[in-house]
Amino acid sequence: MWKRSVLSGGVGVLCLGAVGMMLMARTQEPTAAEVPPAPKVSASRIVQVTVYPNSALVTREVEVPEGSGAMELVVSPLPEQTVGSSLYSEGTDGIRVLTTRFRTRPVREDTREEVRKIEDQIKKLRLAQQRIQADINALQQNLQLLGKLENFTTASTTHAAEKGKLESESAIALAKYLMDGRAEKSRELVALQQQLQDNQEQLQFAQRQLNDVTAGTSRTERDAVIVVDKTNGAAGKVRLNYLVSAASWRPQYKLRAGKDAKDPVQLEYLAAVVQQTGEDWSGVRLALSTAQPMLNAAPPTLQLLALNVVPRGSPPAATAPPVPLPPGPIPGTTMGGFGGAGGRPGKEMGEGSRANTFAAPQPGQPRSELDRAAQILRQQAQDEINQRKELAGIDVYNFAGAIEQAADLVLEAQPKPINRGLVRSRDNEGPSVTYHLGGVLSVPSRADEQVIEVARLELAPDYYYKAVPVLTRHVYRLANLTNTSKYVLLPGEATMYQGSDFVGRMDLPLVAIGEAFTVGFGVDPQLQVQRQLTDKARTMQGGNQVLRYEYRLLVSSYKPEKVKLQVWDRLPHAESEMVGVTLVKATPELSTDPLYQREERPNNLLRWDVEVDPSMAGEKALAIRYEFKMELDRNMTIGNFWTR
Repeated sequence: MWKRSVLSGGVGVLCLGAVGMMLMARTQEPTAAEVPPAPKVSASRIVQVTVYPNSALVTREVEVPEGSGAMELVVSPLPEQTVGSSLYSEGTDGIRVLTTRFRTRPVREDTREEVRKIEDQIKKLRLAQQRIQADINALQQNLQLLGKLENFTTASTTHAAEKGKLESESAIALAKYLMDGRAEKSRELVALQQQLQDNQEQLQFAQRQLNDVTAGTSRTERDAVIVVDKTNGAAGKVRLNYLVSAASWRPQYKLRAGKDAKDPVQLEYLAAVVQQTGEDWSGVRLALSTAQPMLNAAPPTLQLLALNVVPRGSPPAATAPPVPLPPGPIPGTTMGGFGGAGGRPGKEMGEGSRANTFAAPQPGQPRSELDRAAQILRQQAQDEINQRKELAGIDVYNFAGAIEQAADLVLEAQPKPINRGLVRSRDNEGPSVTYHLGGVLSVPSRADEQVIEVARLELAPDYYYKAVPVLTRHVYRLANLTNTSKYVLLPGEATMYQGSDFVGRMDLPLVAIGEAFTVGFGVDPQLQVQRQLTDKARTMQGGNQVLRYEYRLLVSSYKPEKVKLQVWDRLPHAESEMVGVTLVKATPELSTDPLYQREERPNNLLRWDVEVDPSMAGEKALAIRYEFKMELDRNMTIGNFWTR
């Protein structure tokens, strides 16, 4: 009885153990029904892309199968740089979009064909590298064995020679075997090392290729799930739109002057596109826009602007935000930065909160710094709203406006810079424009810039030359052009050519449709200019001293034709009424151009518009003379100079 009970107890234990193992196996290995099915991806293709300065709006056409009623469409994969909150879909006749959502899921490997080919190549190269390294190790061991055999042979030969039993033929044969074996193994070792080096170079190149094509991607796939309701059974399409970062563009230009003065100037309007989104844009309609994408349908809410006063001379509690604004807390303020991990105004900011407090701008602080800070903040505010962080975006918008208003209220009025042709600022944002490029284009995702032609224009030039001898002895060839095209020319770098010869670069300003602008085509060595101080005198008139100066500018031309030339110079500009500066005479007369007389002449800038004949050189050089005087108190002297 005791044995039977023990046996039955053992069997029971075994049965329970088997059942437990089966249960564990069931819990550890899910059944096929428990494994989530792979998503059935709907066919789609990119048909249109609008590239903004720091992002791009991608439009996909998604195929909707036959059938009626509600159905779910999955678009996969979306690039890693997709802004999840930016997805929206557009239905067509008979197809109504109910919802569009964004989701992520892990994947084992990149599903793109070109990526898999490179990964397979890398895998084969690594296997070959392992085989070559193993062969090298085996050869090195064989060479070590030959070394041991050589040591053994040397000892044996020495011992046999001492006993008088040395066999010369066998010793010579063994030595020959060792030498031939070492030479053969050494050749094989060198060949394998060369193969290993070539393999490593191929592996590094393949790795660079992989890094290039997988820029902006990861092993997590992103899907768009669109739920539609169909009222008819026919197949159709819906359009999926989403914003991606890691895309940008900037304008570039090439201007080419003809050989003859009557030949038109060819202007190539180019766009340098950076596309690192992780997905290729193949055969798409491409548009370039200077706007910032805005997903908000209403303007941000205006908040109150509070201020307080302190006794004059009190130290400020903080300083205005620096430029550029860094991530994290903004130095000198009691608020966090909007670009990173620092505090961010939001729900914690109640009425009367001082989270956005900053000190009034200090005297002498450049207005441009504050304007730049406000511009950066506005861009960050729109990014917040695009990511559906409306409260934070509204706070940042109001803070940007507060910076500009503080500058208006505290800083002295600063005159705007005068438009002087080539010196126009390229910081002018100008209007928001969009260029729809003709045809279909392909822009692959890769690390380097890709240049696309926007337009090619021919503009009628009005050539002239410009000399500024107080700054440089070179004379430059310029052309007045008028933008007669249908495109607004945005600020950007221009490469200048004289025929096929490169002559330099310049910054092209913002040029509206129908606006005139000036471009330069480099130095012309056939024109030369010199500046000389010919006389200087100091006299006394009552309690004042009068300083007189005479200058001469000599222009020499070695060109075969008559040319128009602008010559520029300047007089000192007195900041105080205690100093008087007067142009006594100028030969020839100064330019009568109305724009010059209104904008430049009040700043004591001098300009002559002359025509230079081919014979004007040497003793016949064109002479421009002018004389001016400065009057100041006899007890005063010249202190400081500065330019602006």
